[in-house]
Amino acid sequence: MKMLNKTMINQRLTFISGYCNKMERLSALSEDEFIGSDKAAAAESYLRRSIEAMFDIGRHILAKSGTVELAQEYKSIAKGLKKLEVVDENLGETMIRIAGYRNRMVHMYNLISDEEVYSIIKNELNDLKAFVEQVHEYIKKV
Repeated sequence: MKMLNKTMINQRLTFISGYCNKMERLSALSEDEFIGSDKAAAAESYLRRSIEAMFDIGRHILAKSGTVELAQEYKSIAKGLKKLEVVDENLGETMIRIAGYRNRMVHMYNLISDEEVYSIIKNELNDLKAFVEQVHEYIKKV
């Protein structure tokens, strides 16, 4: 394996954690306060940026591991991280779904509702936190 840029990885993990904290604070709002507010747009931006950082990290790890063919497409990145045991089976499968959601956020942004974003920040931030933890563990070992 070529040398991982652990500084870049750690910076991106910190970035994801920071956005998770901001989304957690926004998730404390009532649904009525959230829906239709600028806070909904902020949460969507934090979520999209966190997902992009997740896949940037994954792409880097795969490229440095020599599995460049897996580093091209978002769902392949998730599969590659699972195969390399950077993330566990469960999180790998979740990341495949997140990759699909990322594509929806970027290409079908007009279909993303405030209610959907609210539900995600209320119920699914643990997936991003698990990614941060599992990648931290992986880079300690390599």
